[in-house]
Amino acid sequence: MRVVLDTNVLISGIFFGGPPADILQAWRGKELELLISSEILAEYKKVGRRLSSRYSIVDIEQILVLIVQNSTFVEAPPLTEAVSRDHDDDKFLACALAGNTGIVVSGDGDLLAIAGYRNIKVLTPREFVDRYLP
Repeated sequence: MRVVLDTNVLISGIFFGGPPADILQAWRGKELELLISSEILAEYKKVGRRLSSRYSIVDIEQILVLIVQNSTFVEAPPLTEAVSRDHDDDKFLACALAGNTGIVVSGDGDLLAIAGYRNIKVLTPREFVDRYLP
């Protein structure tokens, strides 16, 4: 199964646990294929490095290397129209469209509010775990 993870899900899984960590565990176990674009990776790096300075127990650089090595990069051209109230979130929809997946996992209210855009499901981490992970 191919999925796009919003930054809040990736970061929560790395630093805090819960359903986001379950999703990352499934990815590490090759149960999921993580799709990323260069824009998404840049945001992962920016936010991850910022939090890493507060939670030094986590080696974010090593995790970022694993993400690059074990994810599928897609060329995701910007959407032709602004969709989310937070236009910065549109990159996750663009990646899902370019990567031919219908699932974005996010805890972001702006993304959750536009679930169904071009048949893309936007699910919370808990919803995703309950529906798709054994």
